[in-house]
Amino acid sequence: MSREIRGGLATFFTMAYIVVLNPIIIANGTDVEGQVIGDGTTPNTALVAAGTAFVAGVLTILMGVIGKVPFAMAAGLGLNAFVTFNIATQMTWEEAMGLVFLEGIIIGLLVLTGLRVAVFKAIPGQLKTAISVGIGLFIALIGFVDAGFVRRAAGTPLEMGIAGSLTSWPIFVFIVGLLTTAVLVARKVRGAILIGIVGTTVLAIVVELITESGAFGPDNPGGWQLNVPSVPEQVFGLHNVFTLFTEFDPFGAFSRVSVLLVVLLVFTLLITDFFDTMGTMVGVGRQAGLVQEDGTLPRTREILLVDSLGAVAGGAGSVSSNTTYIESAAGVGEGARTGLASVVTGLLFLVAIFFAPLVTVIPYEAAAPALVIVGFLMMTAIREIDWTEYEIAIPAFLTIVIMPFTYSISNGIGAGFISYVLIKVVRGKAKELHPLMWAVAGLFVVYFALGPIKVLLGL
Repeated sequence: MSREIRGGLATFFTMAYIVVLNPIIIANGTDVEGQVIGDGTTPNTALVAAGTAFVAGVLTILMGVIGKVPFAMAAGLGLNAFVTFNIATQMTWEEAMGLVFLEGIIIGLLVLTGLRVAVFKAIPGQLKTAISVGIGLFIALIGFVDAGFVRRAAGTPLEMGIAGSLTSWPIFVFIVGLLTTAVLVARKVRGAILIGIVGTTVLAIVVELITESGAFGPDNPGGWQLNVPSVPEQVFGLHNVFTLFTEFDPFGAFSRVSVLLVVLLVFTLLITDFFDTMGTMVGVGRQAGLVQEDGTLPRTREILLVDSLGAVAGGAGSVSSNTTYIESAAGVGEGARTGLASVVTGLLFLVAIFFAPLVTVIPYEAAAPALVIVGFLMMTAIREIDWTEYEIAIPAFLTIVIMPFTYSISNGIGAGFISYVLIKVVRGKAKELHPLMWAVAGLFVVYFALGPIKVLLGL
């Protein structure tokens, strides 16, 4: 039992950063009507942090009790960025979270019917890897932009710092935080990302006390972004996270945007969530010695069913889709082999609800290093792509670069799918394509052509 408890503790402290990063990404984003999650125009950061911890805690406990494996769950990085920057910009937050909820229902049905494995086999493995890598690069770019290290420029699309110079104290804090977190990760320190966030926040508070840099604005480009760091006035707090469960609308998006766009958005959520989970399950399961000779895990159906609840609960709770975390490997490394470790991790997430007010003192410059490092960790999978085989390398390349260059995960996936099918056809290998690939590529062609189609139809 002691090793399960140690494993549960290790997993929690390794992935507790999500309680900070998820609200940093989604609580500060505005929807098509200029509203934030929970209504109004003032970010409800602490409430979203509490909701993030609550949903993660409940799901992780369910994974331990039902799945009986040491896998922890929380809001998925990449998925939350997609919801914030690609979905909520086209509809209200209630409608966006409603699509996340629907995606969870669909994944649950795929699990129950056995179709999830069939879909998994339809898409080339290296293209799945490219999606993960592209999301990593996208998250890293978000981190650099949020910290003010990369900014819009007059003469070029982007520039470094302020007018090409790193002249502000907040940027200095970001650089110190990034290098410190990088060193901790390189030395394989458990909880490196969380330690980096906490340490950089402390540094930011000290720097602000000395320099009085103030808040970022048109007249103060060298100020802090998001929050001005200061000694927290409140450490503990009670938040009614259940109010977030009244903030989702599963069907509102259908009257807001075209049905085709809804289908593509849900599909992109499903694909991203779908394959991230499968890879995590196999990777962590193999490390724990749980993978069987046929490559599956005991109670695979139960594990996948709980994982599908992650999107349902994440959408219903307005904290974005929850998924199984690769950081669960930290607990396995401490000896965790059963669901008891997940129960321990889940209980710690529930305790974290009461510390949510601390999130409101963290500036972007202290949280952004974690985004950059998470982006790096996601990009390490790029080694699995065969860059000498252009048939897959070109679609993979387009998938990876178009995501950050267009600030859209769905654009990258669409470009990869279409180019893959096209190259296969031109090379006379159309018979190798799964029918699903034809269908998805066709949907993305229509998606990219929506603008010209509307013009031609006078819409």
